[in-house]
This record gives sequence, C-alpha cells and structure tokens, in this order.
Amino acid sequence: MRRLLGWIHRFEDGLIVLVVLMMVGLAVAQIVLRNLAGTSLVWADPLLRNAVLWIGLLGAMIASRKDEHIRIDLAANFLPERLLPWITGLVDLFTAGICLLTAWYGLGFVIEERQFGGVAFAGIPSWLLQSVIPLGFGVIALRYLILFGLGLVGRRPRMREPTP
Repeated sequence: MRRLLGWIHRFEDGLIVLVVLMMVGLAVAQIVLRNLAGTSLVWADPLLRNAVLWIGLLGAMIASRKDEHIRIDLAANFLPERLLPWITGLVDLFTAGICLLTAWYGLGFVIEERQFGGVAFAGIPSWLLQSVIPLGFGVIALRYLILFGLGLVGRRPRMREPTP
C-alpha cells in the first residue's frame, strides 16, 4: 500500500512540475513570437487558462496529502487541548463533505460539457480539460475522510505548527 501511495504522490508531483514547466515554456514562446515575429500561437492562451485550473487543483491535492491546506485555527488558541481532536475531526468531515459536494457538481458540469460538445482549442474537448475538477475535489475529499478515520483510531498525523 505504501508503494502505491508513493507512486501516486510521485505522479502528482511530476504532473504539477510538468504543467508548470509547460506553462512557463509556452508563455515565454508567446512573448518571443509576439515581439520578434509579430504572431502568436492561437491555442496557447486557452491552454494556459486551463493549465491554471490544473495547477490550482493539483496544488490543492498535494496540500491535502499532508493536511497542509491554509486554515484559520482560532480554536486551537482558545479551546482546551482535550477538545482539539474532536474539532479537528469535525473540520475533516466538513472539508470532506464540501469537497464531495463540489466533486459531485463538478462531475455534473463535466458531463453537461461533454454533451454540449464544446471545444477548448485545437480540437481538444473542453470537458477533458475540466475533468480535473471532480477528480481533484474527489481526491481531496478521500484524503480528508482518511484523516478523519485515522483521527478516530488515534493515528491522525499531527498538524504542522504555523510559521510566524
């Protein structure tokens, strides 16, 4: 199981690096083409817009891997230490629930987009690029459900202390 998780984590890391490098390379190519040749790649701007969506969701998936999402943690400062596991469990369930809901509606959006038959650029269907929405939120929901389960049995990893 650890090997599979390690492979999945390396795949996510590699995919985000690949998308960022592609975005930088394509943006530089666009600048060079516009300034030197007075032209541009027509499909580059729509691809870059979709790549931003992918970067955001891949980054969120990677952050959820170790529970490193941005959080406002007022409860830890004011509540007794013995209540924190309960609050953390509630936050894990709430996060998973919202992400499952977003994945569900994202899936509906992708299905409708597929039925509509929209094209993003260069013959690539838009639903294919937008499929990262239900996938990303589904993965985040699964990870927070796992964190909740680990919390129930007292094996949830401790959150990292925020840096000042």
